[in-house]
Amino acid sequence: MTRERDLVTLLRGMRPELNEGRYVFTTVRGAIPAGLAPVVTVAEPEGLTLVLRQEEADRAGLPYDYVAGWITLRVHSALDAVGLTAAVATALADAGLSCNVVAGFHHDHLFVPHEAADEALRRLGELAGRG
Repeated sequence: MTRERDLVTLLRGMRPELNEGRYVFTTVRGAIPAGLAPVVTVAEPEGLTLVLRQEEADRAGLPYDYVAGWITLRVHSALDAVGLTAAVATALADAGLSCNVVAGFHHDHLFVPHEAADEALRRLGELAGRG
């Protein structure tokens, strides 16, 4: 699969897709607790950030204060592509929506307020149409 760098092509080809479920951000000290399957981990000096399904966090008794919908941009963006994150964040910010972006090797992933995930998809669709 070719990694795309051209911003217009990236925007037109985003194909945002909402993943099923509710996702939360939490943190633990040390290793990932047994039985958890986070979709994102980030090692920070203060602890290991986990993004995982809300029901997993609840079962493990892990605290969180933000419940997100997880949107994957299906375009295969190059890690050195310029402007995609800025364009997406700006479009969502203009709609008053927060967005936490995680870049994977193949795709970009957006975590938006769960209750506004459909609105975020609509805004991203509009952005793709303008690409």
